[in-house]
Amino acid sequence: MKKISLWALSSAFVLNACAQQNPTALKYGALITADDARKHLSILASDAFEGRETGTPGAEKAANYIAAEFKKLGLQAPVNGSYFLNVPLTQNALKTTTFTINGKTAEYGKDYYLSGTYSDNNINVNEFVFVGYGTDAEVSATDLSGKILLWINEDKPEASTTPNTSYRLTKKRTKTIEYLRSKNPAAILAANPGIAAALSRFGKSVTSPRLTIKGAAAKPVNTNAPLFNITIALADDLVKPSGKTYDELKTASAAATTPASSIKSAVTISYTTAKSDVKAVDVLGYMPGTDLKDEVLVISAHYDHIGLNPDATAKDKVNNGADDDGSGTTGILEIARAFAQAKNDGHGPRRSILFLGNVGEEKGLLGSEYYSEHPVFPLANTITDLNIDMIGRVGDEYIGKPDSANYVYAIGSAMLSKELHEIGEQANNTYTKLNLDYKYDDPDDPNRFYYRSDHYNFAKHGVPIIFYFNGVHADYHQPGDEVSKINFPLLAKRAQLVFYTGWELANRDKRPLVDGKASE
Repeated sequence: MKKISLWALSSAFVLNACAQQNPTALKYGALITADDARKHLSILASDAFEGRETGTPGAEKAANYIAAEFKKLGLQAPVNGSYFLNVPLTQNALKTTTFTINGKTAEYGKDYYLSGTYSDNNINVNEFVFVGYGTDAEVSATDLSGKILLWINEDKPEASTTPNTSYRLTKKRTKTIEYLRSKNPAAILAANPGIAAALSRFGKSVTSPRLTIKGAAAKPVNTNAPLFNITIALADDLVKPSGKTYDELKTASAAATTPASSIKSAVTISYTTAKSDVKAVDVLGYMPGTDLKDEVLVISAHYDHIGLNPDATAKDKVNNGADDDGSGTTGILEIARAFAQAKNDGHGPRRSILFLGNVGEEKGLLGSEYYSEHPVFPLANTITDLNIDMIGRVGDEYIGKPDSANYVYAIGSAMLSKELHEIGEQANNTYTKLNLDYKYDDPDDPNRFYYRSDHYNFAKHGVPIIFYFNGVHADYHQPGDEVSKINFPLLAKRAQLVFYTGWELANRDKRPLVDGKASE
């Protein structure tokens, strides 16, 4: 007989403890319906809200709508009598005035993009350094000070492993960038095969002006070398004077440790940043608990999206963001309504609940970052964040599968608390019986979903989280993300899962035990 660990025994206890349906929870969970969800989402994702881009009138309309709904439900306004937490932001409109390689002009948003906030600069050189994968063996013997570097933005192949070739930075590559920047180069050109497709599909998202938190919470202007993400075509233009292609240089670097080498190529880069203040708010609705009211459960979703379509010739001018994340915002409104009715009927939660509508998620998780740094309720008393980001559609990987209308990705539930994971599992087994898919429940997942929504700003402070997500689809960050494509029964069922999980968390005797470490 196999030994049974103490954790397995405790997990079994949690499972058995919640095995019977709670008729009270069942009664109020049933209030979350497809019809009510449709009413909210048809407003939030309408053309009148112009895609809810942070800092625009459309986002302000959405914030006002959410606050009005919170008020109707009788939720308290916890920010000095207001439902709004001001999130002070600065818009950094980066403009590359010049980017030429051997006299050929590169186009911003087509050939390259630059992330971050940097001081104005002009760079004019006659050679660059190809640093391969940027390992110590490749660059330690080379003076990189003041040089432009061409870097392979992929994990270097290793025996018996499949390298991560996504353009999204892994922890390993982030450390490589830090190492390269310690050599004081003028700029780093990060080449990856996925950049061209990313710019073609998500151009507005990656090239629009950057927003940053201002004031005491602001990050200092980056004085390090800027990191330009470039296409392989642009990399080929850069290395052409060497007589080789970029892929040939990459293949040689992958096969052996090749020292960094200088290549003659005339490169001119000039960039400047214009700054302006932006108005933005998180929307908070608070339900005080009873005997455990000092402890707070957060249920969150971001209400912002990416705004208007910049293509002047496009027939559809609005990125409505019905799924991303109108569905999650609708979810928290429905969940709040269920809890509010329960409270009105004398079945209010033991713990307090904060319904949090975050702004600026699409701009870098800014609203949740600001809240986590300026919490209205102490994070030490925050027991869990249940975060909902896209629950209204069927993701690409489930199209055509038998359970395409009965699944949700659950991300991060066990990373900080095994007990929270079991609570989420049991809530599902008892009430909703969705297929909980943990495919992306991994900090090292190439898609990095764990780091890409608002829950992460709670998790990095040690607050356990569960992130509910349906996966990306063809209309992700596209004008086609419309209300007409939402599966409302599925949205409602996923929201019910969050409600039942929240009901258990808000009413159980003890908060989930934190037994994991926050990932960076």
